[in-house]
Amino acid sequence: MYARIQSGATYGVDGIVIDIECHIEGQLPSFTIVGLPDNAVKESRERVTSAIKNSGFPLPPKKITVNLAPADLKKEGSAFDLPIALGILEALNVITVPRGVICLGELSLNGELRPIRGALPIAIKAQEEHFKQIFVPENNAKEASVIQSLDVYGISSLKEMVSFFKGEITLVPTNYAPSKDTYNHHHHFDFADVKGQTHVKRALEIAAAGHHNVILIGPPGSGKTMLSKRIPGILPELTLNESLETTKLFSISGHLHKEGLVENRPFRSPHHTISDVALIGGGRGLPRPGEVSLAHHGVLFLDELPEFKKSVLEVMRQPLEDGIVTIARANASLTFPSQFMLVAAMNPCPCGFSTDPKRECSCTMHDIQRYLNKVSGPLLDRIDIHVDVPPVDVAHLADFKKGESSSDIRRRVVRARNIQSERFNEHTPTHTNAGMNSNEIERFCSLDPTSQKLLHTAMEKLGLSARAFNRILKVSRTIADLDGADSICSHHVAEAIQFRSLDKQFGF
Repeated sequence: MYARIQSGATYGVDGIVIDIECHIEGQLPSFTIVGLPDNAVKESRERVTSAIKNSGFPLPPKKITVNLAPADLKKEGSAFDLPIALGILEALNVITVPRGVICLGELSLNGELRPIRGALPIAIKAQEEHFKQIFVPENNAKEASVIQSLDVYGISSLKEMVSFFKGEITLVPTNYAPSKDTYNHHHHFDFADVKGQTHVKRALEIAAAGHHNVILIGPPGSGKTMLSKRIPGILPELTLNESLETTKLFSISGHLHKEGLVENRPFRSPHHTISDVALIGGGRGLPRPGEVSLAHHGVLFLDELPEFKKSVLEVMRQPLEDGIVTIARANASLTFPSQFMLVAAMNPCPCGFSTDPKRECSCTMHDIQRYLNKVSGPLLDRIDIHVDVPPVDVAHLADFKKGESSSDIRRRVVRARNIQSERFNEHTPTHTNAGMNSNEIERFCSLDPTSQKLLHTAMEKLGLSARAFNRILKVSRTIADLDGADSICSHHVAEAIQFRSLDKQFGF
């Protein structure tokens, strides 16, 4: 007795189709799964047999062999439980599963279905392979229904699945319905709640407009974390393609629950005790996305930057430069996207008060330098904007008048991004000013004689490094875009220069 059911798995950020073959013969009772299964797949024997029996279906004591094809690809996870159970029941002539369908789901011992990882990438692959229907656990139905050319059915149990294939019940496909909430409703943090710090808000607006990486340096309590959490609220809304890319990463990582598309730019804030594998991606078996990939098209916020391990910070250099992470292992080499905006925050010294005019610093110069040296020059070279965040004045704290809202700032950011979209056509990989290469800088960041003289003077008198030169030009271009100016003027350059003044102050 033989049956073949089609299921799916993920490989990197993409889905693949898996054929599940079941063969039953009358020998000594056994249950064998072949085709490079991992431990989670091997343990499906117990889940499947218990689920079949507890759902009221016969399971005679025979030899059961299950093959997962292609056999040379390692299979992971619990999503094969449902198709294995259906394959066994079809081999026993209990049901007939039609061709052109994909089944996914983890079974509990009583036959109920639990959610799985990677439903969206598998649904996308099913669409590409011209499948007509896909059956997933109820909690994954909204996620998979984003692919509207498929009939997506949310299933609650093995018994319900069998009843459907027997024609005893009918099921209604899940239709994806985008959230009716406006963009503002998803962002609970608004810049209107921030007291003072006008120049910091301006710096973050520039960073958001040009997708520049930014570092905030100031004493404890100056509002670095508060300001950083409000950055997603001023970024442009995700496009459909960006939303799909982000959702796929969240799906294969198990971070989606009952929602469909990720409609808001992610904000990831890992603790400083994170490992380099957790940050960059990897792990046992097939590599999984790390925090730099989960922040794709969003913000990666690293608070207390010098407290992160040196090895953790150094692995970020390549994703910051290339926008992708390639993880090579003995059994696989996978590439994950990682186009994120880095926002870092740190104290100016170990005690935190060297720049606080009202509190005395207890650190020696040696202590301060050793603390700052925990962040390497090559990493800081990839950060365009350095901002000094001073303590908030009491007069600002006592002022209950609301500041400028995030929605007002976002309108200016979106307008500047639209200018950049027109500048960089779709045939180039560059989308924002921060991503310009040397040729594009030469083409789009030309300076008049006054601006050139100002920049050269600043380089000499402030002791700025050569690596700061291109950063200043990129930031100047973004400031000009915010002003709606076609060319970079001297006041744009002057404002950009102040965001590198910390190079000399802190020895960066």
